[in-house]
Amino acid sequence: MSRFMLRQHSLFDRISTALGNGRLDWIGLRPARRAPLLSVMQTYAIADLGLEGDRRCQGAPGSARQVTLINAEHLDVVAKLLKRECIDPALLRRNLVISGINLQALRYQQFRIGEAIFSATALCHPCSRMDEVLGPGGHAAMLGHGGLCARILRAGKIRVGDELVCLSVDERLPE
Repeated sequence: MSRFMLRQHSLFDRISTALGNGRLDWIGLRPARRAPLLSVMQTYAIADLGLEGDRRCQGAPGSARQVTLINAEHLDVVAKLLKRECIDPALLRRNLVISGINLQALRYQQFRIGEAIFSATALCHPCSRMDEVLGPGGHAAMLGHGGLCARILRAGKIRVGDELVCLSVDERLPE
């Protein structure tokens, strides 16, 4: 691990002790490339692959983008920037909508949702397709609000309503 990554882990370790818990508000699965997301109430997170029923689960194991997460609170921000009342999370192509916790503080951290354990790997930057689905300015409105990418370290069922809990240093799994 690089020095930069060690410093980032240390910084986020200090921040994560003050985090509360979040809540899984929505689950979306995309069965095929460019297919619309299907909203479901529960799914199974498959270690090192992705969410059962999502196209990423069919790819090569080990991707850093097995699951994508976005803050529910950011949906409101994006809607306001686009002068809309609300944004359907299915349009944003993220798998999980989380409320009540700042996802940015989970970067480089491990967390549990339901029975599964995840590791946040990177920011999930929006792509130009946001202009297609949200209209002109969609990509710009999403900048800084795209959420996180994560890997699945331990398999398990996740359900809408499950808590998101940041793991303490001694609870973490080896990566």
